[in-house]
Amino acid sequence: MLDYALIEALSAVLREGSFERAARALHLTPSAVSQRVRLLEERLGQVLVVRSNPARATPAGRALARHAEQVGLLEHELLADLPALAHGVQGRVTLPVAVNADSLATWFIAAAAEATAAAPLLLDLSLDDQEHTAEWLRSGEVVAAVTALATAVPGCRSLPLGRLRYCATASPAFMQRHFGGGVDAAALAHAPSLTFNRRDRLQEQWVAQVLGHDQPAPTHWLPSTQAFVDGCLAGLGWGMNMTAMVQPLLDRGALVELVPGQTLAVPLYWQHKRRGPAVLEALSRSVQRAAQAVLEPLDEPAR
Repeated sequence: MLDYALIEALSAVLREGSFERAARALHLTPSAVSQRVRLLEERLGQVLVVRSNPARATPAGRALARHAEQVGLLEHELLADLPALAHGVQGRVTLPVAVNADSLATWFIAAAAEATAAAPLLLDLSLDDQEHTAEWLRSGEVVAAVTALATAVPGCRSLPLGRLRYCATASPAFMQRHFGGGVDAAALAHAPSLTFNRRDRLQEQWVAQVLGHDQPAPTHWLPSTQAFVDGCLAGLGWGMNMTAMVQPLLDRGALVELVPGQTLAVPLYWQHKRRGPAVLEALSRSVQRAAQAVLEPLDEPAR
């Protein structure tokens, strides 16, 4: 049998990032937390935590932490059915969720606020590109994700959220400097673009849509939604910004489209575990409402 007091200490260290913060969260001393984790490692015969800053899980530690999360979700459901057991038990459940940065910057916070106001719920959000968040579901690291994948991950349900529309923008001065002769292959090959991270392909997709083929281009790496807007305004480069976010700047001429009307629409879906707690269903309803208020409709059935 697993000793869940020891596993709780491990989970707290990985969640909080250090033995000291884990001790505060568990109302223990750092020495007691360290002893519990060390005892668990000795019983299993392998290292579970890399003692770095922040503390990181080994593959075995990650598997144990995921197991502890699942046990916590099951306990939460049991307490809902048997409230007499809830005396002295912490009532909140933490849901690990993967979300793309642009959704987090625009509409997801409204969903999180609505859901957490109505249910005893805490969120542990992980950021990744919408093309890759489904991988977090497949690995079991999260119970739900905002993703570009329409086909449901095994064991999950896929709900259409809407389209997030992007336009290629730059400052008027940048346009004059780099695209004075028009937006063509030669100009795009030399004008610096803005890229969120190594998984961001929106700029490449837009260039391929305009030119009819892929083409490498110089880029600045800016891992921030707001920095994309600020970088375009400052003339650092051109980038794919959410149309709804930059429309006021386009209206007053602070930004201009590289090719007016040439936009990209990214479909988004909410995938969540089919066998999840009631709070996950409540979060899913809040996510759908918040997305529908901002995104363009997809008009696709749930899967």
